[in-house]
Amino acid sequence: MTHENLKGRVAVVTGGGGVLCGDFAKALARQGVKVAVLDLNEAAAQKVADKITENGGTAIAVGCNVLEKESMEKAREIVNEKLGTCDILLNGAGGNNPKGTTTKETLEKIDLVEKNDDVKTFFDLDPQGISFVFNLNFLGTLIPTQVFTPDMAKKENTCIVMITSMNAFRPLTKIPAYSAAKAAVKNFTEFMAVHFADVGIRVNSIAPGFFSTNQNKALLWNEDGTPTARTGKILAATPMKRFGEPQELEGSLLFLCDETYSSFITGTTIAVDGGFNAYSGV
Repeated sequence: MTHENLKGRVAVVTGGGGVLCGDFAKALARQGVKVAVLDLNEAAAQKVADKITENGGTAIAVGCNVLEKESMEKAREIVNEKLGTCDILLNGAGGNNPKGTTTKETLEKIDLVEKNDDVKTFFDLDPQGISFVFNLNFLGTLIPTQVFTPDMAKKENTCIVMITSMNAFRPLTKIPAYSAAKAAVKNFTEFMAVHFADVGIRVNSIAPGFFSTNQNKALLWNEDGTPTARTGKILAATPMKRFGEPQELEGSLLFLCDETYSSFITGTTIAVDGGFNAYSGV
């Protein structure tokens, strides 16, 4: 399906050097959107931009830090100069960190009386690690939005697409910081939808289910390539019994960006999860 309305528009994709957001950038470019691929890892962003241009699209790579407003302001200047002002802001930067992760899924009484250096309990979580994960996902969405929306508010048919997670609906074991942060992003989506309604910026989010990416590779696969026990639990709780593929997120993205299909949709979160959120386990 083609989305003629999107042709010639400018999209800013944060976290664009990653697997999922890199695919988002390419999907937008195939619709004739001029894409700015933003990432802390400029080399990764450049690979995505090069792939787009090799296929006849228009893209630039911009190295920047979504946690630093000055860095984002500089990124905006580059985007405005090379591509024009933003029409589509895709807030995809985020991630987890081992400092915000527990070793076990649940606390056992033995953990309270016997100290094991190989076990990180809830009580061993590093507040700085929790802060880093929360800031990366929440402030890493708030700051780019502050920087790019003033231009967007002066135009018509602009939109923001947030990337949250199924963790926003139900927290996963072991990753409290990431789950809480993604819940905050979902809530922030709803806040911004109301806040920007009068200036015509629609704000929605996509909540991916389980996709096998570089970020979660260690959680899902053993070093020999066999699935971990966690993968078994995930697939057992996913009615479609498989992980998602990055391209399976593209339809939701294009639907939300194209006002032909979604002009009266704002403040919503679309779950792309193979039925995970619908399944009670029984």
